[in-house]
Amino acid sequence: MKKLIYLDNAATTQVSEEVLNEMLPFFRQTYSNPSAVYSFAGESKKAVDHARKQAAELIGANVEEIYFTGGGSESDNWALKAAAEAYCSKGKHIITSKIEHHAILHTCEYLQKQGYEVTYLDVDEEGKVSLEELRAAIRPDTILISIMTANNEIGTIEPIAEIGKIAHENGVLFHTDAVQAYGHIPINVDDMKIDMLSASGHKFNGPKGIGILYIRKGVKLSSFIHGGAQERNRRAGTSNVPGIVGFGKAAEIAGETMEARTRKEVKLRDHLIERVLAEIPYVRLNGHKTDRLPNNVNFCFRFIEGESLLILLDQLGVCASSGSACTSGSLDPSHVLLAIGLPHEIAHGSLRITLSEETTLEDIDFVADELKKITRRLREMSPLYEDFVKSQK
Repeated sequence: MKKLIYLDNAATTQVSEEVLNEMLPFFRQTYSNPSAVYSFAGESKKAVDHARKQAAELIGANVEEIYFTGGGSESDNWALKAAAEAYCSKGKHIITSKIEHHAILHTCEYLQKQGYEVTYLDVDEEGKVSLEELRAAIRPDTILISIMTANNEIGTIEPIAEIGKIAHENGVLFHTDAVQAYGHIPINVDDMKIDMLSASGHKFNGPKGIGILYIRKGVKLSSFIHGGAQERNRRAGTSNVPGIVGFGKAAEIAGETMEARTRKEVKLRDHLIERVLAEIPYVRLNGHKTDRLPNNVNFCFRFIEGESLLILLDQLGVCASSGSACTSGSLDPSHVLLAIGLPHEIAHGSLRITLSEETTLEDIDFVADELKKITRRLREMSPLYEDFVKSQK
């Protein structure tokens, strides 16, 4: 059996052994509902409280500002819909960017149908939001700015601290979708003036189906799911204790290992970028060269369909992506790549590779070597490439 080289860690990550071991007792031994009053429930409640502390410490938040959710998409929906409802008396204008995750974009579309106005900021060719355009977009009736910390496709890290400062100077709430960034790069909600932050456990070696919404003390958000009194009356539903415990442990490990992990991933990331750009013609690196997630590489290969690349890599045991996992079945080119100015024909040739601390130099060199062969093979079958070559002679 060929070796599996998993390079789609932006889609999901492997649950670490430490996290799994921390979770296991809460399936069979300590399986009580933490909302119950008997002493057996006390162990579950204590575990949930500890995980909340672990989740908060990673971003410099207070324990009471962390609310557990079912994942990043729920957290994004809660932040936007509840903020829109709570602050509608001030205004109905929201600002976001054109490269947000669909959990934000589709929620904004929903709010537009409810009578809200949304300004979608452009980004530059590297995927960065313009602070000047953001300032110009703010109006007296602006109630919320939602800009992602780092892009899930091209890896560009946004100027979050500066955006938070602008938002607070104008009395506007600031939410950031940090699903790709939480546990991967340093975040401090106070220093960055973040009012709300979304994160998801399965993006940093935690379990799926568990996330958080950080809500700064004083921000008035109503409940998103109605029912019981869980999560301090703000998010009903029996607590997913194993998932919560796993999220907390993964957050703790991410904080402890971030510096060393970042050094390793950046070294491998840059090695892959250098090899591909030097050894394969007609390739573009998407996203910012340095202000990008440590583990993210995104290329566009001209005269090639990204899906063909993925199929041939899969035959070699390599797992990669052509964009967001949430749109992997779509035939449309990435909205992110179109937003940074790429034409459809080039955007269709995208390949996203996202590393983990388990990735080795041998893995990276194998992928680079095989990409050279694959791109040569696919271009030999491409009439567009043939016409291009003839035009260059």
